[in-house]
Amino acid sequence: MEYCFHITRVEYLLNSRQPISDDEYAAYLKLIQKRARHIPLQHITGVQEFMGLSFQVNEAVLIPRQDTEVLVEEVLKVSKGKSILDLCTGSGCIIISLDKLGGIKSGVGVDISEEALAVARQNGEDLNSGVTFLQSDLYHDIHDTFDIIVSNPPYIPTREIESLMEEVRVYDPMLALDGKADGLYFYRKIAQRLKEFLNPGGFVFFEIGHDQGETVSEILKETGIIDIKVSKDLAGLDRIVSGRYKIDEEPFT
Repeated sequence: MEYCFHITRVEYLLNSRQPISDDEYAAYLKLIQKRARHIPLQHITGVQEFMGLSFQVNEAVLIPRQDTEVLVEEVLKVSKGKSILDLCTGSGCIIISLDKLGGIKSGVGVDISEEALAVARQNGEDLNSGVTFLQSDLYHDIHDTFDIIVSNPPYIPTREIESLMEEVRVYDPMLALDGKADGLYFYRKIAQRLKEFLNPGGFVFFEIGHDQGETVSEILKETGIIDIKVSKDLAGLDRIVSGRYKIDEEPFT
């Protein structure tokens, strides 16, 4: 209703008896019917707020979720003056938020989907962000090194996707959901080459599924990452795994 009639909730309460035209009523019912078919509200309005910023979204990108704000908040603790690589950037919400809020030196967002990158680039333009967006299969076309590597990769095991709610299963892009057989495929792929792209003393941050903290921590440990920490989301579930490579100062806590 707020979207369709261009009003706020307060304005509605103050003017709830104001009549609307037949055309406005028909347009409102059309959107209600879309939502009744489980089309996500964000796909109907085309926007989602994240970290206090407004991001455009569509079927090409994962809708930014509140749990991912916890990931950004963890990175913000160490982001000032740092160069950051965001793998599987999607809508660009993570790296753009870090650019706008974190005082970073530079930011690069990478995705394999050109359709997703079109959304990310538009978000960067709308929010006056200096982030660079590149099409690449993870590190394939990356030639620099970074102080921080962050990623919210696909982490749903393939067999579990059919059990997800319809808004996610049908309308979120499969590329952004499917973490292969055990959900850990992309963590392994990213970790395998961390040493090539992470500067000495650099940080790595992953969003994870609620039951993946121990296994993702072990994957990072095997690649030389130390000071590994698992952080919880607002529901008290494991949501972030972070660590540092070749640390030469006080441990990250």
